[in-house]
Amino acid sequence: MRFRAACALLFLFPCIASAQAGDSTDKAAVREVIGHYLHGLKFNDVNDLKTAFWPEAKLYFTRRDGGLGQLSQEDWYRGFEGSAGKEEPGDLRIADMEITNDIALVKVVEDYATSRYVDYISMVKFGGRWWIVNKVYNATRK
Repeated sequence: MRFRAACALLFLFPCIASAQAGDSTDKAAVREVIGHYLHGLKFNDVNDLKTAFWPEAKLYFTRRDGGLGQLSQEDWYRGFEGSAGKEEPGDLRIADMEITNDIALVKVVEDYATSRYVDYISMVKFGGRWWIVNKVYNATRK
C-alpha cells in the first residue's frame, strides 16, 4: 500500500511542479494586467484601463443610498476625460491576489487624501492572456 502511494506521488510530482511553475508565470501576468489598471487610475489613462479590461466587463458598486450601482466601461471612462494624463496623489496597491488555474481574484486598495476605494477584481485567462472581466468596488470618505 505504501509503495503504491509513493509511486503515485512520484507520478504526480512532475505535474505538481509544472503547475507551480505556471503559477509564477500567471502571477506575473496577472500583476502586469493589474499594473495597467493601477497606472490607468493613477494617471487617468483610459488607454491603459482599456488594455486591462475585457471590452464587456462590468463595474458594480454600492450607491450612497445602499442600492446596487452599475457602470458601463464607457460611462466609467468618461469620468476620466477632464483629468486625462494628470497624476492622482495617493497610494494604490495590490492587497491580495488568488489564482486558481485560469481565474483570479485581486483585491486593490486605493488610498487618496479624502477617500478610500477597495476593489475586488475578477480576472479570467483566455485568448492567451489575462483580462479583468468584473470589478466590484466600495468607496468611503475619510
